[in-house]
Amino acid sequence: MKENYYFDNAATTWPKPEPVYQFMDSFFRSHGVNPGRSGSQLAVEAEQMIVETRSMLAQFFGFAGDPSRVVFTLNATDSLNTALRGLVDAGDHVIISQLEHNAVLRTANHLERDFGVSVTRVAHSDDGYLDLQALESAIQGNTKAIVLNHASNVLGTVQDLSAVGALARQCGACFIVDSAQTAGVVPIDMQQSGIGVLTFTGHKGLFGPMGVGGMIVADDVELRAPRFGGTGVNSESPFQPDGYPHRLEAGTLSIPGVAGLHAAQKWFAELGAQQLAESADHRACCQAAIAHIHATEMEHVNRIAAGLKNIPAVHMLGSHAEDQARVSTLSFLVDGTPAQQMSEMLDADYHISVRAGLHCAPLVHESFQTIAAGGAVRISPGYFTEAADVDHLLQAIGDLV
Repeated sequence: MKENYYFDNAATTWPKPEPVYQFMDSFFRSHGVNPGRSGSQLAVEAEQMIVETRSMLAQFFGFAGDPSRVVFTLNATDSLNTALRGLVDAGDHVIISQLEHNAVLRTANHLERDFGVSVTRVAHSDDGYLDLQALESAIQGNTKAIVLNHASNVLGTVQDLSAVGALARQCGACFIVDSAQTAGVVPIDMQQSGIGVLTFTGHKGLFGPMGVGGMIVADDVELRAPRFGGTGVNSESPFQPDGYPHRLEAGTLSIPGVAGLHAAQKWFAELGAQQLAESADHRACCQAAIAHIHATEMEHVNRIAAGLKNIPAVHMLGSHAEDQARVSTLSFLVDGTPAQQMSEMLDADYHISVRAGLHCAPLVHESFQTIAAGGAVRISPGYFTEAADVDHLLQAIGDLV
């Protein structure tokens, strides 16, 4: 038995590609200084790495605008707070789905309770897909934003961004997308999908470290600054600069964090180049890598779903048809066994890391009536999962049941 069989990639991908570890360490040692365009040579070189990372991420997500509108934050939650609190005002209306993570749910709840914003929470089907008719019916004259979790972190279902983006364009609302579960796993094209603000985190499918995330703000969207402080530019101004990225970035960035994203972007490009028969630009190579990663992960999760269907007393949440848009996340319950107990037994007896509970998505668990059982057990294999790991997981669940 290995020391650990890791099936919690929906929380954080682990391990990271080796070049990510190496570049974070080497760059922090050689350029662990405050970046700046008017500082020392070291500071200028650190700034150049950040600029290059913004450019690579813009291409990665199909953003054709100014890369300076790629803004670094702490994580996806920080990005979603910045987007929503920087966009809506008292009297505005916001539409979210019942599939959302607490990063959206709680933010929307506070906007509703504390700031006079009205919120509509759109239901989903039994399969875990957004009801587009209900979404369209929810649109009001004062709808300011439509916020959508691209993939459920409980069910793994992937929503149709283009369809929702088209509805947002029709009503003039800003389409805000939470890509925490899909960035690096499912192709995203901001322009094609009509996304106004795309939020992402570094530590999941982008194969970067914790503590760094970001957002890309479309050219026609303006957000109020969430906080104020030093930027290294325009220090004589008594107020926060209006230009991007400094409008939304106050204080010193995480150089190690951005360096991790930088190295991961290059790893994506190299992986994609291996899949292509000819040379291509950064976006094309990364799209090939994403397709390869997604196919690998879905092979694992489809094997897991097929295996669980053959184990008595195991019940999976949602649908697991292979022709549906999904990521490699599934959740299940075992009759008569609380989710947390099953998770603890898998960990203690079989060295298997899964995630039990409500997964910060309580409305999903309410809809599937799993609250009383303490939520569900979530399994999320990753790109570095091995076939033998899946065999071990299925054997362990079967033995415990």
